[in-house]
Amino acid sequence: MLHCKKHMALNSFKNLLFAILFFVSVISFAQEKQTITIEYAGIAVSDPEIEDGALVFLRDESQQVHFVHKGVNMWCDKAIYYEDQDYIEAFSNVQMKQGDSINMVAKYLEYSGKTQLAFAQGDVVLTEPQSVLTTDKLHYDRTRQLAYYDTKGKVVRDSSGTITSQIGRYYMNAKKYQFTQDVVLVNPDYTLNTERLDFFPDNGHAYLFGPSTIVGEKSKIYTERGFYDTKTNIGHFQRNAKIDYENRTVIGDSLYFDRNKSFASATNNIKITDTINNSVVKGHYAEVWRDKDSIFITKRALAITVQERDSVYLHADTLMVTGKEENRITRAYYNARLYKSDLAGKADSIHVNHKTGLTQLINLSRFSSTDAFATKRKPALWNLGNQMTGDTIHLISNVETEKLDSLKVFNNAFLVSKDTISEDGYNQIKGQRLIGLFRDNELYNVDIIKNAETIRYMRNEANELIGIQKSKSGSINIQIIDKAIEEVIFKNQIDGNIFPEADFPRSGRRLRGFDWRGEERPMSVEDLFKDDPPLVLPKIQGLEDYVPPEDFIDDSAAERIEEAGKDTPNKPNKAARNLPKKTTVMPLKPKVKQVEESKEEKEKEGQ
Repeated sequence: MLHCKKHMALNSFKNLLFAILFFVSVISFAQEKQTITIEYAGIAVSDPEIEDGALVFLRDESQQVHFVHKGVNMWCDKAIYYEDQDYIEAFSNVQMKQGDSINMVAKYLEYSGKTQLAFAQGDVVLTEPQSVLTTDKLHYDRTRQLAYYDTKGKVVRDSSGTITSQIGRYYMNAKKYQFTQDVVLVNPDYTLNTERLDFFPDNGHAYLFGPSTIVGEKSKIYTERGFYDTKTNIGHFQRNAKIDYENRTVIGDSLYFDRNKSFASATNNIKITDTINNSVVKGHYAEVWRDKDSIFITKRALAITVQERDSVYLHADTLMVTGKEENRITRAYYNARLYKSDLAGKADSIHVNHKTGLTQLINLSRFSSTDAFATKRKPALWNLGNQMTGDTIHLISNVETEKLDSLKVFNNAFLVSKDTISEDGYNQIKGQRLIGLFRDNELYNVDIIKNAETIRYMRNEANELIGIQKSKSGSINIQIIDKAIEEVIFKNQIDGNIFPEADFPRSGRRLRGFDWRGEERPMSVEDLFKDDPPLVLPKIQGLEDYVPPEDFIDDSAAERIEEAGKDTPNKPNKAARNLPKKTTVMPLKPKVKQVEESKEEKEKEGQ
């Protein structure tokens, strides 16, 4: 009202003279100093009641007040221009436009022609080709091409979703957003939470720093340093990185994630936990296909089936776990080894059907029977003091009680146990096939079927050697009590005799095909890896470290503000108005607890 009254008090001649003199002086001064230039105003008046030298500009019915400065155009319904400080206040329906790419609207704007600092307030909307930023207050440094808010803001990008944060910066030259504090990216397929996020709207690349989560319908990702491509839905995560796939968790030093393919891979110090089947798979390179329920893992691969009293450990060059949880199969191939406290095994390949409880130890056909090392590569199974070998071994467990039920050895079955007293005496039984039965995980009954042969050290109750029995028969039944052979029943016996030890030649004390492999038996989890070549892990190239955001009022801006006030030392420096408070960025702290727990687990499992 004050400005309107002042205008009405002037006569038309004075108005015309004032306007002509003002525009001539402004244009000539702008050409020399590049100060703010008023391109259009419907009404222009002076108002000493606001401040001596202040000029008020109002729009008319045809268009808004229009002013420019160094390539930036600004429009508003009302403006107050402080000529001596080259400072302008813009009110109502404010618009600032820089070139063809940057456009900002607000209810109120302050702008200094000397510092090129702007402050916008009230429903602020900053639009660039790839995104739209909305906030209540926005600071803008034209010299550094930096926009900044600290009163919570929201960035919308069509293909990436919506990003909100308490503090945000937009570097226009780099086309980069830098968000801090309570950062949330909401996408139709997932929600991302982090403390610090660098985001590039042109390509949709997002860089995560500090404790961060990405939660989707079928997966949850945790990381403390990560990269995510919001266009392709591909991510790379490090530092305590973890992916939760419903009932399966993947942990590793470096994780790769493809949401569209439901695929993840991991490198170095990998642990995959299956909560349904209560199992763990470890190694140093893995691939996980969620929709196919498939895991491929290599480099010191180890599968652990956790049981109530005794876990089962399976190691091989490569492990594959496939199938839904109710019908899961584990395949271990090339130099496969099996260990639990009362059982151990070794084969070229081991195949486990978790639904039926069938474990197959297989001699792969790629090894020729004429190979000098073929005998060594035949599957072997050790239970307590007994060694069983053959072309193929089947071990059946009760899936409900988790106890051993039976075993079958197909072709060239050979059962060996070391004599308890003699130095080089071995009890031996061989035949075409072998069927064994377990009670409380101990072998108590063995049937050798077809072409059965035996060499047995016979002892009395005082453990004195009676003689060495050698016999042949169609089949043999063996009863075992307290880990020792109690009774042997020969069926369709062809011949047999008991010889005094002195009369039994040493050259005849081994059945053909005898191969005691006790030194190969894994006696601990560590023994599963004793024949492996030295492990050389790839060096992971880490994501770039976090660069703390620069203060909006840095040294250069502070110098510009100070310089702006020198021309009017007796007046408050308007360029120093409404400056943002300096924010302190706390250093990122990793979750040390998770790392320590991982180390403790490795020690418990012998890794």
